[in-house]
Parts: sequence; C-alpha cells; structure tokens
Amino acid sequence: MGDEQYHPSSRFGGDMSRNEVEMDLSKFMEMLQENSALKDKIRTLEDEKNDNPYQKFIFVAQAIDSWRIIPRCFLGVYMYLLYYTTFWFMDLPEPSFEQSGLISIVVGAGAAWFGLYTNSSKPKV
Repeated sequence: MGDEQYHPSSRFGGDMSRNEVEMDLSKFMEMLQENSALKDKIRTLEDEKNDNPYQKFIFVAQAIDSWRIIPRCFLGVYMYLLYYTTFWFMDLPEPSFEQSGLISIVVGAGAAWFGLYTNSSKPKV
C-alpha cells in the first residue's frame, strides 16, 4: 500500500491517522437528511401516547394501598367484634370457662391485629 491511500468504498476517503474524512457534498447532504429524518421519526415515536388500558385499575390499587383501606377495615371490624363480645360477656350472669376463653382469644387477637397493622406499611427507600 505504501503512500497510496486505501479506500475500500468510493463513499469515504481521507487520512485516518489525523481523524479526517473526505466525502462528496451530495453524499454528506444525503446523510444529514437521513439523520434528520431518523430524529424526526424518534420524536414522533416518543410523542405517541402509549395508553395502558388498565391504568385506572392500577391507580385505584395504588390508592387503596397507600391509604391502607383494607387493614383499616379489618381493624374496624375487629373493634366492632370486640365491643359487642365484651358487652355480651359482661351481661352473662355466670360466665363459663369456655366463654371466658372466647373473650380472652378475642382480646388477645387485638394485639396481633394491631401488630400486623403497624408493620404492614411499605419500607421507606
């Protein structure tokens, strides 16, 4: 090869040791137009709205999760159960062993419910 410049294609030429490239003006303009056409296509693809048909359900699920609706409903039901079983037990003339066992289980479940409620939040990242 020596001093001759080797050009594998007729499209480009130049001294590669100095990071120079020689190119026809018409080829350069074609490349610029192709580049701008590709950029326009990318912009249109980015602008297209990709609607998720389930986005409303995802929003509702996130709202239920962030507001902690289900654990609060469980605690509300537990408080209702505790209130009425306690008054039922106090109205008994002579509570039996089984009846006092039921009340101790209902009251003891409150500690478990409260522990689950307080530890069910998402970890802060």
